[in-house]
Amino acid sequence: MTIFNILTLLGGLALFLFGMNTMGSSLEKMSGGKLEGILERMTNTRIKGVLLGTAVTALIQSSGAVTVMVVGFVNSGIMELGQVIGIVMGAHVGTTVTAWLLSLTGIEGSSMILSLMKPSSFAPVLAFIGIILVMFFKSEKKKSIGAILLGFGTLMIGMSTMSDAMSVLKTMPEFTSLLTKFSNPVLGVLAGTLLTAAIQSSSASVGILQALSTTGSITVAAAFPIILGQNIGSCVPVLLSSIGTSKNAKRTAGVYLTFSVIGVIVAMVLFYGVNAIFGLPFINKTVSPVSIAVIHSAFNIFATIILFPFGKQLEKLMCFIIKDDKKKAEEKNSALVEERFLLSPAYAIDKIKERSDEMANLAKENILLSLDFIKTYSSKKDEAIKANEKMLDAFEDELETYLVKINAMELSVDESMRLSKLSHAIGNFERIGDYGVNILKTKRKMHKENIHFSDEANKELDVMAAAVKEIVESSTVAFINDDIELAQTIEPLEQVINNLKAQLRALHSKRMEAGECTIENGMLFFDIVNSFERIADHCSNLAVCIIELSQGSYQTHSYLKGVKNSSNKTFMEQFESYLTKYELK
Repeated sequence: MTIFNILTLLGGLALFLFGMNTMGSSLEKMSGGKLEGILERMTNTRIKGVLLGTAVTALIQSSGAVTVMVVGFVNSGIMELGQVIGIVMGAHVGTTVTAWLLSLTGIEGSSMILSLMKPSSFAPVLAFIGIILVMFFKSEKKKSIGAILLGFGTLMIGMSTMSDAMSVLKTMPEFTSLLTKFSNPVLGVLAGTLLTAAIQSSSASVGILQALSTTGSITVAAAFPIILGQNIGSCVPVLLSSIGTSKNAKRTAGVYLTFSVIGVIVAMVLFYGVNAIFGLPFINKTVSPVSIAVIHSAFNIFATIILFPFGKQLEKLMCFIIKDDKKKAEEKNSALVEERFLLSPAYAIDKIKERSDEMANLAKENILLSLDFIKTYSSKKDEAIKANEKMLDAFEDELETYLVKINAMELSVDESMRLSKLSHAIGNFERIGDYGVNILKTKRKMHKENIHFSDEANKELDVMAAAVKEIVESSTVAFINDDIELAQTIEPLEQVINNLKAQLRALHSKRMEAGECTIENGMLFFDIVNSFERIADHCSNLAVCIIELSQGSYQTHSYLKGVKNSSNKTFMEQFESYLTKYELK
């Protein structure tokens, strides 16, 4: 084997791995996080878990990625250990699909149909179509389809290149001698495990074995233990992902490893036991890419069938091996969003939205507490507002950090827009909570120094507080439900609150001029009114985010332009109704 063969082999391997990664990530991107959402919702029975795990793994071409995501589900408390066992089993079956695709390289024959089915015929065409879609089309969907085709075409070209580079090995006695050593079950399993652990993909390592099989030098005796070892090696990225997780998440990774190890032990006992007793006539026959796909599928389906009835026992075994802390029950993972969800940016963004909804309700609660707080001081509400504010700050810090990590990944235009708007929304919720604390500080000072507003001032604050309560509740509901119609009612109410601010400041200034209240009293009144107005401003910002997320920037710009020019009929009608509703008598 010359240096040129080695360079060709390395180039083929690079194309193969790049194509597999591109195809898998593009399929994941095109799914938009829907596959992970389906896994989360539809695993109430083990058989559903197996079927869904098989389907999702077959689509994104990685059992490890699916299981790492499942570890994240369990670690964040979304799913229980018992729910994910079926998914883990299905992931092993789903990963065999790649081997069948790669087995096309083993097609032989001179007929037109067989020639067209060979990768050397269709792979360059698919890659060419893919690059055209990626480079010359603006649609995100078409670009994703193009990337899938490009990845698949590149993968198959890399596979063919590796096969061609390895063809010279069939004439090398040293290579044949090396392969015979892998007929030893222990060495074969070890070799398969190490290879898969090194490249972190069982699909890729099986593909390399299929490329080697085209030399005609690999027998069933050598291929069988290597394939078994590849299934164990695929556990490495899953085990690494479980470091620092909860006990149940570690048990999930343990189920993946245990499933593979038990399956390998049972398969080896049966295979070599039958061979020792009866002698298998095919054990010394050479394998082809199709033969390897058959062995790979047969093993994983066999392991799933024999272990499927023992799901509960697997769960108990993991609980026995990884015991709970006897002194205290394990606390739920404190992270708002799982790091492992970064494997699927679209799904991670969905989870950010869920946490943002929690933040929205927390901010609303803080404002409603502070509005009640104005009338009567309460130490209980004082503590509640402060506690909520700490939680809002924690939400903002962790979610923004997570958003930065997602932003560093390859995102579609729609995902980038959602990410930007969620970032703005999170900041607005935190600021809304801050103004609730500002009202708290003002009322605390009034309570400490025994300062009171006049009945007229309290009545005016009640009117503005009612408007603020409505805008906060409306903006929160609109954000959580993505309700664009409700969001479009927020801007006119914000304009009314601005008018109320000006009106209240003018009325209170007159009382100050008449000597009916002190300057200090007036400044505290103005502080509360200003906080009201700023809360409304941030609610208006939220409305803009909601409209942009639902309709896009162009429609939002058109709507706000209509508001500014007072030419938007719906806006003016809503504005007039709010003026009537909150007019001071």
